[in-house]
Amino acid sequence: MAAIIIDGKVVSASVRERIKAEVSEMDIKPGLAVIIVGSDPASHVYVRNKKRGCEEVGFNSWVYELPEETAEDELLALIDKLNGEDNVHGILVQLPLPKHINESAVTERIVPEKDVDAFHAVNAGKILKGEDTLLPCTPAGIMELLSHYDIPVRGRRCVVIGRSNIVGKPTALLLLAADGTVTVCHSKTNDLPAVTREADILVSAVGIAGFVTADMVKPGAVVIDVGMNRDKDGKLCGDVDFPAVSDIASYITPVPGGVGPMTISMLLRNTLTAAKNIIKTN
Repeated sequence: MAAIIIDGKVVSASVRERIKAEVSEMDIKPGLAVIIVGSDPASHVYVRNKKRGCEEVGFNSWVYELPEETAEDELLALIDKLNGEDNVHGILVQLPLPKHINESAVTERIVPEKDVDAFHAVNAGKILKGEDTLLPCTPAGIMELLSHYDIPVRGRRCVVIGRSNIVGKPTALLLLAADGTVTVCHSKTNDLPAVTREADILVSAVGIAGFVTADMVKPGAVVIDVGMNRDKDGKLCGDVDFPAVSDIASYITPVPGGVGPMTISMLLRNTLTAAKNIIKTN
C-alpha cells in the first residue's frame, strides 16, 4: 500500500491560523527584522516569502537590504541597533553572507532572546540541555509534522542522515527530547543502508537528489525528506527517490510541499514566542 503523503502546506496553514488568532488578542504586534546582504536571487525570494508570512499573521516586519560590499562592522552595527529596539522582537540575517563577512560573528551578535533562527550558541546550548528555548525552524517544522499526523516518536528508532548545525544535529536533539532512540549518520558512516534500514523514522538532510533509495528504507518507516535539490531536468526534488520509497513507507513528505512550507511558519511561531517572552520580562 502506498504511503500517506504528509502535506506540509496544510500543516503550515494550520500553524499560521493559530498564530494569527493569538496575535489578534495581543496588545502589541510582534515585529520581525530581516537583513539581507547582496543580490542572491534565491535569498531575495526567501526574504519576500518571510515578509509575506508576517503580513499574513499580522506581524510588523522590516527588511534591510544591504549591498554586497557592506563591511562586517556596518552589519554588526545594524544588528546592535535592532537588538535595542523595543518593537523588534525577532532578528534574522539571511544566509549565505558574502565571503568577507564572518557568519559566526554575525549570528552570535543577535541577542539570544531575539534570535528567531535559533543559531546563537546560547539557544543551541539550551536545546542540548533540553531547556525551553527558541527552536531552529526546519527541525521544529519536522516535529510539528510528526505531531500533526499523530506519528509517535517515543521508543522508536530514529535515523538522521546529515549532521549540519542547521538541520541534522538539532533534528537529532529534538527527536531525542521526544524520547526517540536516535542515530546520526554522515559521509563517514560505514554501511549506511544497513543503518537506515533500522529506522522507524528516517530523516534525510544531505542535499543530494535521489540519495535515499528504496533498499535503504524499512517497510512501514516514516520518511522525512529535507532535501531541496534539482534533478537532471532542473526540476525541484528532494533527497529521497519518492516514487520507489513511497511504495514501501507508511508516511512520506513530498518535495516540494513537505518540510519546506513549515520552515517560515516555524519562524513566525518563534517570533511570536520571542515577543511574548520579551513582553513578560519587561
